[in-house]
Amino acid sequence: MTDEPPLRRRAAESRTGNEPHHPPSAQPEPADAGTDPTSGGPVPLTAPREGTPQPVATPEELAEVVARFAAGSGPVALDAERASGYRYSQRAYLVQLRRAGAGTALIDPLPLADLTTLDEAIGEAEWVLHAASQDLPCLAEVGLRPRRLFDTELAARLAGFERVGLAALTEQLLGFTLEKHHSAADWSNRPLPESWLTYAALDVELLTDLRDALDEELTRQGKSAWAAEEFAALVRTGARPPRVRAEPWRRTSGIHRVRGARAQARVRSMWYARDQIAARRDAAPGRVLPDSAIIAAAELDPKDEQSLLTLPGFGGRSVRRLARTWLSALDDARQLPEDALPVAPVVEGPPPPHRWAERDPVAAARLARCREVVLRIAGAHNLPAENLIAPDSVRRLAWVPPEEVTEETVAETLRGFGAREWQIGLLNPDLATALTDPGPPPPSEPTT
Repeated sequence: MTDEPPLRRRAAESRTGNEPHHPPSAQPEPADAGTDPTSGGPVPLTAPREGTPQPVATPEELAEVVARFAAGSGPVALDAERASGYRYSQRAYLVQLRRAGAGTALIDPLPLADLTTLDEAIGEAEWVLHAASQDLPCLAEVGLRPRRLFDTELAARLAGFERVGLAALTEQLLGFTLEKHHSAADWSNRPLPESWLTYAALDVELLTDLRDALDEELTRQGKSAWAAEEFAALVRTGARPPRVRAEPWRRTSGIHRVRGARAQARVRSMWYARDQIAARRDAAPGRVLPDSAIIAAAELDPKDEQSLLTLPGFGGRSVRRLARTWLSALDDARQLPEDALPVAPVVEGPPPPHRWAERDPVAAARLARCREVVLRIAGAHNLPAENLIAPDSVRRLAWVPPEEVTEETVAETLRGFGAREWQIGLLNPDLATALTDPGPPPPSEPTT
């Protein structure tokens, strides 16, 4: 539990004059459970309790924050802002944290070498994040790696909440509304507007209160041990960068319309030309050239600049300036020998489920039975099916079951796919039965 007084208690204390001195607009006056006593609705939270801090951007300022947070107590709420959709990298452009006794800090990691001194100061504390898997890789890049964590989004999923966004949970459990209109902003901008800094600080303002409410709910439902296993798995693997795909160009939006190996070679050539430019500029690839433009060029194969620039997606000034680059990429694909053209990728693992019935009807029946088991058990425990077990794990198990199907071999197979013990415990022996038992035969046709 956090050592910072719970939100309801802090509200009561603020009415006795114990709050820091701030202008009225800097600190909303929360009522019990955050409910507006005049309307009965949630209270808009528009500013942090201690005001909006300015970003830490020098080693001296960082040292002061490190000392402050080392002296604090209880869990540390953390968040990071990236510039997805604007930048090529997924680095953190702002790191927010809050701890009882330390207040809130906003850190600009761009001018700082790393944040390893902060990691040493708070490393043994429990870190509280929302949707931790999104932020852990970029936090690791700047030297921040949790030893223990609590993920409020994942906790809410395990507890059976239908809406698991930060704003929705804060409103439902704490009675405060958070504005989320800066969530898709370009956080690489400098200087950051004051309204953005306020938004960023509010993202960690109530995070430990939310953690406590969710922890209480998980305990009430008997799911605390499940959550502990999930959080430990995030600590082990959450900071890993995303797996690099063997042929990332195949994920170009609209590629299903491109017919023929030569046309696919044009997609591939233009994709890699765009990727090099995007990486050099640190710009999101779609801002260099949209996928739709790559598909249009691959389908029509323009040979000259005039023909190229009439295609959809090639009208922007920055795109037109790179016309020779795009034409060169198309020409490279044109010059490829037949044996260098793309070939259908070797699919690892089972085929798409919609093809199972024709390729292996017995496996398709196994998959249907296994899915029924997962849905039934997930419903019984008020869990999303995908949090009970990864859908890919179910497909792989049904496509190639263990040679000898027993509870032990099924459990070992699921462990190999990354399943946690609580998941295996819930699903066995029902999955083992589903893999071997075809169920009752269909009713026979009546005779006449």
